[in-house]
Amino acid sequence: MTAATLQAPIRRRSLRARKMFPYLLVMPAVIYLLSITLYPGIYAMYRSFYGGKFKLEWAGLDNYKTLFTDYDFLNAIWNTLLLGTITLGVEFIIAMVLAALVYRDPWVKGLRIIFLLPMLLMPSAVTFIWKLMFNDGRIISDLLKRIGLIDFNVDWMFTPALARLVVIWTDVWQWTPFLFIIFVAGLQGQDKEVEEAARLDGASWWSTFFNVSLPMMRPIIAVALILRGIDILNMFTPIQLITQGAPGGATETLGHYITRKAWDGPDFGYASAASVLVLIVTVILSQVLVRRYFKSGTEA
Repeated sequence: MTAATLQAPIRRRSLRARKMFPYLLVMPAVIYLLSITLYPGIYAMYRSFYGGKFKLEWAGLDNYKTLFTDYDFLNAIWNTLLLGTITLGVEFIIAMVLAALVYRDPWVKGLRIIFLLPMLLMPSAVTFIWKLMFNDGRIISDLLKRIGLIDFNVDWMFTPALARLVVIWTDVWQWTPFLFIIFVAGLQGQDKEVEEAARLDGASWWSTFFNVSLPMMRPIIAVALILRGIDILNMFTPIQLITQGAPGGATETLGHYITRKAWDGPDFGYASAASVLVLIVTVILSQVLVRRYFKSGTEA
């Protein structure tokens, strides 16, 4: 047997090892991510078919059937849709307006970290700050009295509208920078020659932005809104620390409802059924929106 025939298997093994090396590097991260995402999801699906607080009892589809007649669950869906729609709409408008104003500014790269500061803070810390500002410390009420808008201290938890306003304000203040930074990156990544050609044809800045830049942003906008929508769907911290669903369940979201059912009951099977149902609806809506807007963006 010659030396060349001995070296051929060695070369093949060496080539195979080089190809496998990148996969070996990322394998620990993949295993970790699967362990904290895939396994809990599978276990939640399994647990949703069982009842009982401590001893598992087969329930079949009873947990799912009960959800559709549970007033608290339906109320949580309504509150989540209402709070989510308003919050996402306000965040989108503010982020897009700011991004449109500054994306051509050379200073925006240096100021980007300032816009991101609210997002870098812990959600619990932000929630406690605004709880102190609105209710515990009555700082907002005091400021409004000083400028003459009101004559008395406002109990922001007294009516559903005021309580929802506090929750919306807290989320908008912290997470608008998330959409802002995505929109700025998307606008800066567009082909500048397209905008310049539109301006040479006599189009105003306003017309160029809405008819050229914004349509090209559709795929990016779709992904950004879906990511924020999923996050809002799981909104828990502001609800738990500020309102706890009050007044009268007017601010209880799906995230808070599922957690309350799981730990206050405790009824892990019922809470698992609710979380699985929310997951299925979220995945379906996300797929529909991504396909629609990515197709629109490609055609545009």
